[in-house]
Amino acid sequence: MVENTASSSKIGSTGRFAAAARAAGLEITVHRMPESTRTAVEAAAACGTSPAQIVKSLVFRLAESGETALFLVSGKNRVDETKVASAIGDRLERADADHVRVVTGFAIGGVAPLGSLTSLRAYMDRDLLAFDRVWAAAGAPNAVFSVTPQALARATDAKIIAVT
Repeated sequence: MVENTASSSKIGSTGRFAAAARAAGLEITVHRMPESTRTAVEAAAACGTSPAQIVKSLVFRLAESGETALFLVSGKNRVDETKVASAIGDRLERADADHVRVVTGFAIGGVAPLGSLTSLRAYMDRDLLAFDRVWAAAGAPNAVFSVTPQALARATDAKIIAVT
């Protein structure tokens, strides 16, 4: 489960993410890019990497349990909702922007894998494990950080699954 470890509204979303990352044992640097990193393609261009090495933080509602879950997905992949539902035992429903903001405290395009306002069950795309380092949002649409996928999985307590 991904949990909020720094809920102070005074530090902002990027600061909240950075505090949560430190609390989870990640040694990261937040990079503020001059251009948008809102999409996987934009983030890849800004970071000098491929979209496959970008971590999309996607929020879904789980239909049966009523929980909200965070999916850390390779930027080249689309979530096969039927396949994932079979793997996790619950049907996925897309969360709208308002729900994402309420449960994570982040705007779409800047959803970080850590520092959400509420506790989220986390899943990670196994395709991310093919890389030495991946890049993910750091709480704002122009803030990113890099990390090993293994460290990210540990920090978020993510279950590794196939999403495509």
